[in-house]
Amino acid sequence: MPVNIPDTLPASEVLKKENVFVMHQSRAITQDIRPLRIGILNLMPLKETTETHLIRMLSNTPLQVEIVLLYTKTHTPKHTSIEHLQSFYKSFDDIEHKKLDGLIITGAPIERLPFEQVLYWNELTKILDWADSHVTSTLHICWGAQAALYHYYGIQKFELAEKLFGIFTHTVHDKTEPLVRGFDDEFLAPHSRFTYTRREDIIACKDLFLVSESQEAGVYIAASKNKKHVFVTGHSEYDPLTLREEYVRDLQKGENIAIPKNYFPHDNPKQTPKHRWKSHGNLLFGNWLNYYVYQETPFKLE
Repeated sequence: MPVNIPDTLPASEVLKKENVFVMHQSRAITQDIRPLRIGILNLMPLKETTETHLIRMLSNTPLQVEIVLLYTKTHTPKHTSIEHLQSFYKSFDDIEHKKLDGLIITGAPIERLPFEQVLYWNELTKILDWADSHVTSTLHICWGAQAALYHYYGIQKFELAEKLFGIFTHTVHDKTEPLVRGFDDEFLAPHSRFTYTRREDIIACKDLFLVSESQEAGVYIAASKNKKHVFVTGHSEYDPLTLREEYVRDLQKGENIAIPKNYFPHDNPKQTPKHRWKSHGNLLFGNWLNYYVYQETPFKLE
């Protein structure tokens, strides 16, 4: 089944060329079913790129999904046009009185800032509080996961000696957990961050459980026991070239950045990386949509 998106959203053409099944709103309104209403609070600088990443992940299930793109009013993005935001995005004020089946909160390249120094922190915490009562389940990604763990449970993030950057091997703690149903015993996922969440802090919180971790990358997936929140510290939604684009960007900025680990063939940046985490990414998003959203949300959402 398709993802329901605006007819003119730029991601539509990219995904159609990849043979991803998307349905324009003009066609979706003729179907007599209720799609899942999934919000995406997009905190990433390159919003159009992130839209494509996430919509791609949400498209590979039997469920019809209606996408609601959201942005923060207290921060003006530098890399996305105002016209794009006005055409396709809503603010929290626009949806505060409504409910969502699911919500995705993306990462943001600000993890070395204290949470309270983030320009839109007050707005974000208001959205997080609202989501607790108005959203069936929220998927928090990378910095978005760290921000939510701090806001809900007081769990701090800690700075790494160097950027965690590359593709890493992960394991699953409980194979009966629906969120990781179908996962291999070991699987790969990308990480790109300067901070980490301590394993012992997740274990010590009575409301959380650890789903997956990596010996090298640390905590990967944690979730609340009531299924309201899933925290993913990596980027399973990244496409094959995203880490290369980040690497080139950092080099051009003059940063002392290491080659992403386990990414380029033979650690040669001139060679094209292979997409080795695609299946796991599709499973993660599909399982979240099915078991944490669709199976839990009421038919009459409002």
